[in-house]
Amino acid sequence: MTETLITRQSDSDQISVELSSRRTGMSFQRTRMSADRTLMSVMRTALSLISFGFTIFQVFEKMRDHNVIAHAASGRNFGTALVALGILMLTGGIIYHLQFMYGLREERKAMAADGLIHAQSHFPVSLTLITASLLLVVGSAAIISMIFQVGPFG
Repeated sequence: MTETLITRQSDSDQISVELSSRRTGMSFQRTRMSADRTLMSVMRTALSLISFGFTIFQVFEKMRDHNVIAHAASGRNFGTALVALGILMLTGGIIYHLQFMYGLREERKAMAADGLIHAQSHFPVSLTLITASLLLVVGSAAIISMIFQVGPFG
């Protein structure tokens, strides 16, 4: 009878450890999704800065071209500064995201090596990171077009 009690307790402990391991594994996925949401909020703000800055730049350029105003330098500079700020913010967000995800992967590997989680699921490429990178390319093309008056946005 004592052996049966010990076995039942061991089965219960194994089930508890298994459930805990699964919850810990799922917490990595939740943390990853949280990091993606953080990058999306950085992208939203950067996109607003880039588009608003580009619009201000274009409005002052068109007003100068149609002789509505004599000098458009201050408006153009402000627009360029907003686009540059958006690009810097997006670059910082991408770097932070990459560093965070690298640390999360390393922590996950260490926990898997210790047998604390199964680590059967993989971390696919983040579509948010791909979109942020594409936005960075578009923002860079916009600021190059604004400064040097060349390219697709000129």
